[in-house]
Amino acid sequence: MTRDIKLVGFDGDDTLWRSEDYYREAQDTFERIVGGYVDLDDAHDRLYAVEKRNLALFGYGAKGMTLSMIEAAVAITDARISAQDLHRIVELGKSLLQHPVELLPGIRDAVEEIARERTVVLITKGDLFHQEAKVRESGLSDLFRRIEIVSEKDTATYTRVLAEFALAPEQFAMIGNSLRSDIVPVLELGGCGVYMPYHVTWTHETETAPPSAVERLRSVQQPAQLPAAVRSLIAG
Repeated sequence: MTRDIKLVGFDGDDTLWRSEDYYREAQDTFERIVGGYVDLDDAHDRLYAVEKRNLALFGYGAKGMTLSMIEAAVAITDARISAQDLHRIVELGKSLLQHPVELLPGIRDAVEEIARERTVVLITKGDLFHQEAKVRESGLSDLFRRIEIVSEKDTATYTRVLAEFALAPEQFAMIGNSLRSDIVPVLELGGCGVYMPYHVTWTHETETAPPSAVERLRSVQQPAQLPAAVRSLIAG
């Protein structure tokens, strides 16, 4: 039985272009900075705890991470961190906002091929200004019927997008590297997913149960495999 998939969504960070690598580099530098004040091996976990607590206030992205790094640095060092090192953390945040947009190898060809057969949209979350800049610098914006920059990717967000296209969930497939944000919510609605894991993933995006609707899920390892995966979902 074939599926009438009319709309294919793409995630942005670590699906179209590199992102998490830069955050990991910033986090390593953060740990070296606070390591100059205290000897500890859980700086990663303590920073993540602050980030997770602040998500409802700051949202996702480099600006929220920067504010959380400052807060965590003050807490970890018992407020002994110098103004100079706090400034270094601010500069880390600026570097995250200014890093180049590097497309994953083969991703443009994959998006173009899928776009020749189905309507494609970009659904990405994070800081509005930063995501707009990355979309603009990626050179891919002309391929997408619509670009959605959202504060969260959950069932409510996908339901809204599908309603605007007057489509049922089973007519939608989402491509991304995060089970939590890109795959599980869509499967829960009755849609399809193509999971393309990146070699590193933020801890928050790994905190989800494995999807159960495996018949509506495909997994690939590289962009060149995406068009065939979508066709496989359509074929049933």
